[in-house]
Amino acid sequence: MTIPILPSAHRRAEITEQIRARTGIDEAMIERLVDRFYAHVRADAMLGPVFASRIADWPPHLERMRAFWASVALMSGSYHGQPMQIHQSLPVDGQHFDRWLELFETTAHEVCPPPAAHHFIERARRIAQSLELAVASAHGVRLRIGERYIRADRDAAPREAVR
Repeated sequence: MTIPILPSAHRRAEITEQIRARTGIDEAMIERLVDRFYAHVRADAMLGPVFASRIADWPPHLERMRAFWASVALMSGSYHGQPMQIHQSLPVDGQHFDRWLELFETTAHEVCPPPAAHHFIERARRIAQSLELAVASAHGVRLRIGERYIRADRDAAPREAVR
């Protein structure tokens, strides 16, 4: 039996439909998740100031984040940005990523049915880990497995990575 090799666009559409069927994720759910999550972020004492210092015009940012999450969750290919490059210069560390994940997970459970929440959260955890590694690397810190990045200016006793 020969298995045909599908064109990449066709294969992507197939995968997207499988994810939609398994999780119930659609564009409306992504919009609700992104909008509510960033409302929480903007009101958060730790994350709000970081975002406020970088984002003046929220509607375009939310649109980009909807495209990003459609690409991440549904493999839509609708996002064409460079998140690593953007996040490397932010004044954040492992504690910020932990808070980001806490808010994201809470929001996913508020907005999504369990299969969709699980799907989003699994990807968010990978994203947070990758971004934390990128931020640490941009500051000349190479994290080993299990280490977290802590900015030197956050503690009285400077240190760059902790286990």
